[in-house]
Amino acid sequence: MKKVSILFIVFVLLINNVSAQIEDAWVYLTDKENVSASLANPISILTQKAIDRKNAHNVTIDERDVPVNEAYIAQLKNTAGITVLAKSKWFNAVHVRGIQTNIEALTGLSFVSRIDFADKSLNAKNTVVTKKQNKQFKLESAITTFDYGNSANQIEMFNGHVLHLADYTGSGMTVAILDAGFPNVNTMAAFQRLRDAGNLLGSYDFVNRDVNVYTGTSSNHGTLVLSNMAGYIENEFVGTAPDASYYLFITEDSANENPVEESYWVEAAERADSLGVDILNTSLGYKDYAPNYTRYTHADTDLDGYTTYITRGANIAFEKGLLMVTSAGNSGNDGVGAPADSPNVLSIGAVNSSGDYVSFSSVGSAIQPTQKPDVVAQGLASVVVTENDVIGTSNGTSFSSPIIAGGITCLWQALPEKTNEEIMQLVRESASQYNTPDYFLGYGIPNLELALNSALTVKENGVNNAFKIYPNPVYNKLFFELPSEDTTVSVKLYDVLGQEVNSFQITYYQNEINTTALANGIYFIRVESSFISKTFKIIKH
Repeated sequence: MKKVSILFIVFVLLINNVSAQIEDAWVYLTDKENVSASLANPISILTQKAIDRKNAHNVTIDERDVPVNEAYIAQLKNTAGITVLAKSKWFNAVHVRGIQTNIEALTGLSFVSRIDFADKSLNAKNTVVTKKQNKQFKLESAITTFDYGNSANQIEMFNGHVLHLADYTGSGMTVAILDAGFPNVNTMAAFQRLRDAGNLLGSYDFVNRDVNVYTGTSSNHGTLVLSNMAGYIENEFVGTAPDASYYLFITEDSANENPVEESYWVEAAERADSLGVDILNTSLGYKDYAPNYTRYTHADTDLDGYTTYITRGANIAFEKGLLMVTSAGNSGNDGVGAPADSPNVLSIGAVNSSGDYVSFSSVGSAIQPTQKPDVVAQGLASVVVTENDVIGTSNGTSFSSPIIAGGITCLWQALPEKTNEEIMQLVRESASQYNTPDYFLGYGIPNLELALNSALTVKENGVNNAFKIYPNPVYNKLFFELPSEDTTVSVKLYDVLGQEVNSFQITYYQNEINTTALANGIYFIRVESSFISKTFKIIKH
C-alpha cells in the first residue's frame, strides 16, 4: 500500500509539472494612447534624424511609430505569474513568460486583443484566444587611402576599396549592430579611431535591460562583427565602413535559445528606427529553439518570408526605410533562417577567399518568395579583431554579412537620394551571376564600383535618358553615354575648392575627356543640357 501511495504521489507530481510548464507568448493589445497628438508632433516620439530620414525617402510616420501604452504594460507586469520580457510598438504587442493557464487568463483583460504562443502546438489546440483575428541561424576631402593588411581580400572582392578611394568610408551614415556581446569595444585599440571620432553613439542590452554591453557577457561575437565594419589598426586592418557611426544592441541571449530573442530583435529595430539609423546588420538568425519550443522548418513554410515574428518585424523595418543586411546562416543544406527569409532584407551567404561556395553557408529554397541568399561575401577565414586586440580569422556568414554591410553603407553614402530598396537592387544587379542566380551564391559576389557607376544613369521626369559617366574612379579617360545622336551636353570640371579646371562640349560621337594630365584627387563635374542639370563627384587616380 505504501508503494502504491508513493507511486500515486509521483504520478500527481508529474502531472503538476507538466501543467506548470513555463511558456512564452506574444500578447497583442487593442489600442494606443495619444495617437493623434503624437502623429501631429512626431518629434515627441522620434528623433529629428529619424524624421529627416523618413521625409527624405517619403516614408510615412504612422500609428506604428507611437509607443505601446505603458499603463497596459504596468498592468501586465502586476499580474500574478506573468513576466514581461519585451515590447513592440510596431506590433503593439508584449512578449510575456508564464504558466500556460496564467497567460490564457490575460484574455480577460479589456485591452488584450490576441495571444499567440511561441509553442505553435498550443495555438493549434485553440489556446490562442482571438478577439480580432490578424495574420533563423544562430551565432557563431582628399583621396582616402588605407593599408588593409590581411583584411584586403575581403573588401577588394567586391571593390569596396574603390569606394574608400572616392572618399566614401561611411561618414554621415548610421549603423545599428544587433548581436550578442561587445566585450572591450570601449577600450580596445582597434576601436580607438571610432571612439575618438565620436562615432560610437550608444548601446543597449535588451536581454538584461542595461546600457552596458562591454562587460559581463559570455559572447565576443558582437565585437568580432563590429571589427569587420569599424575596426582600424594602422597598416594591418581596416573595416569596410570605418567612418560610419554605430549603435551596439544586444538582442541575443548566448546562454539560451528562446523565442524571446525575436522580440528583443524587433524592439531593437524599433529603437534603431526612432534614432534615425540607416542600416541594420544582423549576424544572427533563428530556426532551432530549446526542445519545448517550435522549430521553424521549410516543410510547413514557416520560413516563407512573412510568417515568423522576427521576419514580420523586419518587413515593417523595411517599410520604415531601414536597410537590413542579415547572415543567411550556417546551416548548409538545412536552409536559411529568419529573418534571412524576408524578401525585404539582403541575406548574405559565404564564400572562401577565392569566391567559391563554402559548405556551411545556408542555401535558399523555393519556399522563400525571393532569391535567397541574395549575395555572398567572404565568410571562410574572414579576418577579424578579437576582444584582446588580436587580428585573427573566423568562419561564418556572421562575418560575410558585416563585411558587405560596411560596403553597402559606403555605397548609400555615395547615393543618398536612393531608397533602401533601390540600394539593395543596385547591389543585386552588380553581382557576378545576376542573370543566373542559384540557391548557393544567390546573385553572386557584388561589385560595388559597378553599382555606383550604374547609379549614374539619370532619370528626369520619369524618363530614362540613359545618361552615364564612367569609369569612376577614372584613370586616363572619362566617358559619357548620351541618350541620342542629337544630344549635346555642357560639362564643367571643378576641383575640391570649387575652382573651374576646364569645360567641354560632349556629343554623341565626341563623348570622352582625357584626364591623364589631371592630378590625383576629387573633382566635381557639372553637366547641363536640355534634359539634365546635375553635379557628379569623381575620383582621379
